[in-house]
Amino acid sequence: MALALAVCETLLGLALYASSLHVVSGTTFLYHDYCVIGAGPSGLQAAYFLQRAGRDYVVFERSHAPGSFFALYPRHRKLISINKQYTGKSNSEFNLRHDWNSLLSHDSQLLFRRYSHDFFPDADTMVHYLEDFASRLKLRIQYNTAIIHVTLEKDELAWNGHYFLLTDQDRQNYKCSSLLVATGMWVPNVVNFPGSEYVEGYETVSINPEDFAGQTVLILGRGNSAFETAENILGVTNFIHMVSRSRVRLSWATHYVGDLRAINNGLLDTYQLKSLDGLLEGNLEDLAIVKDKKGKLHITLRFYLENRNISAGIDSITLPQDELDNFATRAPYDRVIRCLGWKFDFSIYNRSLKMMPGKGSKKKYPQIKPSYESRSTRGLFVLGTASHSVDFRKSAGGFIHGFRYTTRAVHRLLENRHHGVPWPSTVHPVTQLTNSIIKRVNEASGLYQMFSVLADIILLRENATTFEYLEEYPVGVLAELEMQTGRKAPNGLFVIIMEYGRNFSGADKDVFYYNRAVGEAQHAWQSNFLHPVVYYYKHLPTEHEMRLRPPDWPLPRPDAVHHIVEDFLTDWTAPNAHILPLRRFLENCLSTDLRNFFAESCFMFAFTHQKLPPFCQQGYVRMQGLMGSEGLRRHAVEAGLLEDYALTDFSGDRPPDSHEGSQDQLLRDHAIPVRPLQHLVNAKDEL
Repeated sequence: MALALAVCETLLGLALYASSLHVVSGTTFLYHDYCVIGAGPSGLQAAYFLQRAGRDYVVFERSHAPGSFFALYPRHRKLISINKQYTGKSNSEFNLRHDWNSLLSHDSQLLFRRYSHDFFPDADTMVHYLEDFASRLKLRIQYNTAIIHVTLEKDELAWNGHYFLLTDQDRQNYKCSSLLVATGMWVPNVVNFPGSEYVEGYETVSINPEDFAGQTVLILGRGNSAFETAENILGVTNFIHMVSRSRVRLSWATHYVGDLRAINNGLLDTYQLKSLDGLLEGNLEDLAIVKDKKGKLHITLRFYLENRNISAGIDSITLPQDELDNFATRAPYDRVIRCLGWKFDFSIYNRSLKMMPGKGSKKKYPQIKPSYESRSTRGLFVLGTASHSVDFRKSAGGFIHGFRYTTRAVHRLLENRHHGVPWPSTVHPVTQLTNSIIKRVNEASGLYQMFSVLADIILLRENATTFEYLEEYPVGVLAELEMQTGRKAPNGLFVIIMEYGRNFSGADKDVFYYNRAVGEAQHAWQSNFLHPVVYYYKHLPTEHEMRLRPPDWPLPRPDAVHHIVEDFLTDWTAPNAHILPLRRFLENCLSTDLRNFFAESCFMFAFTHQKLPPFCQQGYVRMQGLMGSEGLRRHAVEAGLLEDYALTDFSGDRPPDSHEGSQDQLLRDHAIPVRPLQHLVNAKDEL
């Protein structure tokens, strides 16, 4: 029996292996529905969702372990992604707002706080964490496999009208229906100018401060890698100069986590407190470096070297200080270090894929749509840091705490497109509309981190008696919602996103000015700090309306818009400042009454009004509501929440003014189900 079972398993394995082999023009290709290139954080996150959905996928990783980027970078091994251990709350979704390192999973053991207690963790801990994430969840990763070429094979029967053909360093071929590129940004940015051969790269420069003792250093760049390098050698150098084409941008001023973080900005102190270090602005392509006989590096300008024989020696070269005796970089340097960041590797993609770089400041990223799909090749999606062009310098899509949510959004789009699985949603009665929004804006981590990019969508059902709630949908493709999600929006919708104030942040802004915060609900639209905004549309916006939306608006002009006033504690639960204005906005949009009522009030409405409020229609009339008692009724009367409707007993067995026990008897007779007390709101709310 055991032998027969083993034979059957072997035959089944061979059959499955044979079914995964495709032959194209005499070449054998191993087939998978989904191919993921790169086992960094975004590749692992994509693999997790594919595995949970039971999809046929494989992840290709050129290294022997996941997260190989973090094995080398940052060079000085301290991450700038925060690992906040304590928030004062036990809500796991809320806590992810302040956990910038964990990937999304169902396993609570795979939270980064279980690996490190440091606020800014060590990069080696991230490597360990990613290794555990891959092994513990048994993700299907093929290590030591470097994909060196990707091309297309046209096929009308394929999911997207073509297959992706991949080749690795051993000339093994693979074929897939959808391609997820999660390679990140790992090619160093290099500026070529005369003398650039004397420049050391961030990726190879020594990290031992003693190697810089008593030296004068010039750093090219103005980002976190440049300041991280400066911070490491600040105490041992003669002085450090830093030059870049743009001014320094502080993350606390721009609200962009990719700008200079406080942990790395020690050189700003020594610059402004006259301790020899300094910052300069200039176009790096205009520079030139010449080396003298003593090995010192002199900074000059490219035009000084035109039509001159550089090999003739430094004595024959005109330097800027020869004409301008207070030229800023006239002192020679011992070392010049390049810290200019990274760019996407376009080299492995055949022209048939049309993987083109972006324009301007986004040229280091591939061109993609707001859905993270390639603009030119259907079925090719870019994940992780390389997808940051969608929200560059706006939100957190280039970092783990942002792209873990955009990766999930891409997975949901693929599930609907290829497998007919609609975007996850829940359906609720309209009486829960206010509560649903308040709950999400106070807990949701995806809305909080991917502000202005991911939004919750509320689709109204006919007559607005119920609504369908979709979480964290990319607002850039709102016009395609019905096609991308498999959900219909014929009766209008609400869009809930988080936004900063329009004019609050920026490199030249003083974000610490007096009266910078707004505290009153009537001024909520002037809120500066991150706060929820609710857009109402009677009809789903069209693609044309999306293209014509005002500059810097995430969405086109709505039929109505409501800002929930900013809150110092980011806790939008104040009854008067937050909940009441939101509820009234929703009521105005829907022309209905969204208040909750005691049973007695619904009873009176039934005798005095032709139309009952939704809460009474969906609760009291269906014999659902709060289980009452004489004590609760008396408390409501004394608090002014309920009229004191005297109950009269006509049986003659008790005095007319005595109704003790009648309320309890009435409730027992009708066996009204219990509803939680927190669902109740002032029944006589006339604010």
